[in-house]
Amino acid sequence: MKILGIGNAIVDVICKVDESFISKNNLTKGTMKLIFEKKEFENILSNLKIEKTISGGSVANSIVGLSQLGNKVGFIGKISDDELGNKYEDGLNKENVKYFYSKKKEILPTGTCLILVTPDSERTMCTFLGTAGQISEIDIDLEAIKKSELIFLEGYLWDEGEPKKAFDKAINNAKKVAMSLSDQFCVDRHKSHFLNLVKEKLNITFANEGEIMSLIETKDFKDVISFAKEVGKLIIITRGEKGAISINKDEIIEIKARENLNIIDLTGAGDLFAAGYLHGYINKFSSKECLEKGNELSSKIIQQIGARI
Repeated sequence: MKILGIGNAIVDVICKVDESFISKNNLTKGTMKLIFEKKEFENILSNLKIEKTISGGSVANSIVGLSQLGNKVGFIGKISDDELGNKYEDGLNKENVKYFYSKKKEILPTGTCLILVTPDSERTMCTFLGTAGQISEIDIDLEAIKKSELIFLEGYLWDEGEPKKAFDKAINNAKKVAMSLSDQFCVDRHKSHFLNLVKEKLNITFANEGEIMSLIETKDFKDVISFAKEVGKLIIITRGEKGAISINKDEIIEIKARENLNIIDLTGAGDLFAAGYLHGYINKFSSKECLEKGNELSSKIIQQIGARI
């Protein structure tokens, strides 16, 4: 198997909202908020029109993108044996993704992410992790990890306790490890742990400009370049309208963002960028070709609703 993804198995519920809805519900635009009670989630959703419901989760979106490009891939993520869990598993099976998890009825339901898209196409997320956040060492399939050329993890999944143990088990048994920092909320919440992962454990790190600058606590992108060169691992940073950059020791490659796009929804932009880049990486493309493939998929996904092409 080329790549095994491990992440939050979550069903995305996509709704269009105006700016006032974001402020009225005390949300920070463009970031993710964790919701710990199902009732709070349902209250936010109650007055909204659902545009689309689809299997999601950051790494799962990337893995589906990789499958669509013809790569043999798999995924580990925890769901419950309920309606949404069945929908989630069906979504992976239809995309030829090998699912390394046997669902059963859990105390918590399958996780859900409410994706709120404002008129400027920015997405703000409210996530009820449900059973996805209860992933543990037992759920990690060692054989699948050992048979994979690379594993891909998401920062959304990392948390103290059982999820961290699952993370460590996966990392310690993998040939190569890639991870997305996922969201500034995650970076701020787990800064010291993420910093250690980037420096000591990961072969490849994906981040956007805000996440990486928050991680090293700077407002000057030149500091990011210096940090990445010092770490000496492959770090890929998406920069929105400024394009994207990969830094691997002294090799620095930059590409420009694509222009004249009909941007509808930024959901999945980073997920599909990672899919394109990893497709190039695992198939031995040049660094620039990897960036270009990431840019191609990212540009395609933001011109539609949802994070699956």
